[in-house]
Amino acid sequence: MHLPRQSGLLLHVTSLPGPYGLGDLGPAAHRFVETLSTAGQRVWQVLPLVPPGYGQSPYSSPSTFALSPLLISPERLLADGLLADDDLAGVPDFDADRVDWDAVLPFRKGLLERAFERFCADADSPWHARVMAFAGTHGATWLDDYSLFAALADAHGGAVWQSWAEPLRRRDPDALADARREHARGVAFHTFVQAVAQAHWDALHAHARAHGVSIVGDLPIYVADNSADVWANQALFKLDAGGYPTVISGVPPDDFTVEGQRWGNPLYWWHQPPFADWLPPHELRGVYERAPIHVAQDASYVWAASDAVQHGIATAPLNAHALDWWEARMRRILALVDVVRLDHFRAFAAYWETPVSAPSAKAGYWMPGPGLPFFVALRERLGDLPVIAEDLGIITPDVRRMMAEAGFSGMRVLQFGYPDNEHHPARYASDLVAYSGTHDTDTLAGWLSDGERAASAHAAMQDVGAGPHDIHPFLARLMASAAGLVVIPVQDLLGMDSDARMNVPGQSAGQWGWRLREDAISGDTLAWLRGVTQETHRL
Repeated sequence: MHLPRQSGLLLHVTSLPGPYGLGDLGPAAHRFVETLSTAGQRVWQVLPLVPPGYGQSPYSSPSTFALSPLLISPERLLADGLLADDDLAGVPDFDADRVDWDAVLPFRKGLLERAFERFCADADSPWHARVMAFAGTHGATWLDDYSLFAALADAHGGAVWQSWAEPLRRRDPDALADARREHARGVAFHTFVQAVAQAHWDALHAHARAHGVSIVGDLPIYVADNSADVWANQALFKLDAGGYPTVISGVPPDDFTVEGQRWGNPLYWWHQPPFADWLPPHELRGVYERAPIHVAQDASYVWAASDAVQHGIATAPLNAHALDWWEARMRRILALVDVVRLDHFRAFAAYWETPVSAPSAKAGYWMPGPGLPFFVALRERLGDLPVIAEDLGIITPDVRRMMAEAGFSGMRVLQFGYPDNEHHPARYASDLVAYSGTHDTDTLAGWLSDGERAASAHAAMQDVGAGPHDIHPFLARLMASAAGLVVIPVQDLLGMDSDARMNVPGQSAGQWGWRLREDAISGDTLAWLRGVTQETHRL
């Protein structure tokens, strides 16, 4: 992917300031676009825009297609006539620094329910035509399944779909028809909410385009077990008779996690049956071990395993269902954003699979992903794919080849570059996207002050000639690199410490809640950012 020499900021929508408990698609989002433009920034990178799931994570969503209802702007609902002034009276005194999920969730849901009641009561509302048009466009692809799933989840008190009555769990057509009639109001509510969220997003995206700002979205490779995606596409995933995963996603042991990581997502049947019967996982692993290549249960053989597949050890074609579903998924996100960051890209070459019964990810094994043919097929259906491949972690030659042949840009992170490796700013190339940190890392100031990383942080400070409380020289070093695009988390722009961290991987509680205070980005900071952008020829 060609990358003009530009720069931008990373800030999730929920981190924006505002009086209603968390950031949304309202006035603060539009002002942030204008702030980016004023500072000469041409990119706004966000996290997944989907409804948050377990632990309020946007990476564990009940739908990969839906927009988060939490992003709907109360101010815009008021302007659209879907709320009245009285509906916004008595707003709780929400924390301006962090999202109080226990308080925000019922408050926001109450606003949406009142908006829906007003919508239903007003037969002349123009929103009726908008909702019908939205349903006509998206219903068959994902909206019909999602709205019914969400209504059923509400009716079951949030219980996982695997616990529903068997006819619903198995999606018996008569049971689904009965459920649509019984829960018609709930289905209509969730359809309405999605139509409104889409309208608010479209307005923000148009505002960004008008100010020369592109939006980089985020697409996780995996979806949540308890999701409309898995419920509606059970044959696409490795599930047991009850709908639960038999194997789950994760990563193998490394220097940081001696047991590896169990992420818990269900895994895809990437290849067309009878592949599943012809070469089940334990036999496939045996084939790798018998192959005339070095194979061991560690990262050193990932490339060999994938090459073995490509050279005929496993030759089953791609699963047509998987390809159709991913086409719809990519088409959806490319209609929402300008560029897609594809998370955990290495799993498209080979992924770590762990039996759900295993006590840790150490019992896992590598399995072949869909490889380059998958992206070739998507490109034939969708055209050019503006993708940033999240190529962090265990990256091996086959992943690099796949990225190059697919034409995708990779990522580099300054915090990973010391004492000296491919993440060092001096080693960047023009086809890369460079970051000071990501949503999963510490802030730059926090990293520089972390005693456990003293050696690498000291090397960085020696290289740049600045200390942990003088962040701008590090950002200037990043901006001066050869990377085509530089993206800086707002927390790093402001030199904030670890308290401003967005997420600590492996910890479910207390994450995804950091918020930017109103007017936190001063005029001096914006002037510095525009100046360094101009000096490094990114303006």
